[in-house]
Amino acid sequence: MRFHDHRQAGQELALRLLEWAGDRDFTDTLVLALPRGGVPVAAEVARALKVPLDVLVARRIGAPGRPEAGIGAIAGDDPPVYDQRSLALLGLTEDRLAADVSRERAELHRREDLYRGGRPAPRVDGRTVIVVDDGLATGVTARAALRHLRRQEPVRLILAVPVCSPQAAATMREEADDLICLHQPRSFRAVGEWYEEFAQVSDEEVISTLRASEASAPARSAPSAQRGPAHPGRAHGSPAHRSQAHGSEGTAR
Repeated sequence: MRFHDHRQAGQELALRLLEWAGDRDFTDTLVLALPRGGVPVAAEVARALKVPLDVLVARRIGAPGRPEAGIGAIAGDDPPVYDQRSLALLGLTEDRLAADVSRERAELHRREDLYRGGRPAPRVDGRTVIVVDDGLATGVTARAALRHLRRQEPVRLILAVPVCSPQAAATMREEADDLICLHQPRSFRAVGEWYEEFAQVSDEEVISTLRASEASAPARSAPSAQRGPAHPGRAHGSPAHRSQAHGSEGTAR
């Protein structure tokens, strides 16, 4: 399975979420995109579910000399989350990466200010939160984001991506209440190989997408206020629990 672009991947992901949810209600649900690539995907999800869209900025910490190789990540002002196996293989210590963390933290705050334009971060406690990215290779950035959100006590935490590696899927099942992934290829090198068009998402596109979503928010919120139970994970009186969506290969997504 390959996706044409971010938008089409988001549309497919939204359909899967709607199928997975069944008659569960999305009242007081929030979609949080991991920018920048997750934003156009998440916008389609938020539009289909008729729920608000915002961003959670998390920054990857790359290996020295190989910034594209994620060995850790940060979200908010939380401590870094590291892939301890990668640190051991590379002979690195957390202290040695302190300067990298400081640099990425500054960039994280810069992007938060840029994308939100003075708006406060959305409320998370007591809400169902769907975190969306365009794909997961190691999953370390999503892990940092999920742990950051978990501290804020959402009622349910869902991670939804079009594609992810089997290793990332295994890790994310321990972090999210639900993992929704359309495609989990056994051979996985990079997220971009599963898209026909994988253009880099710009800051301008992130900002314009958020503004468009905010402008349509009143139209979205009105229907959901008329609906039934407040949280998808508690429909029919059942408690929240960890679950996994299944894809065409019969394995957890």
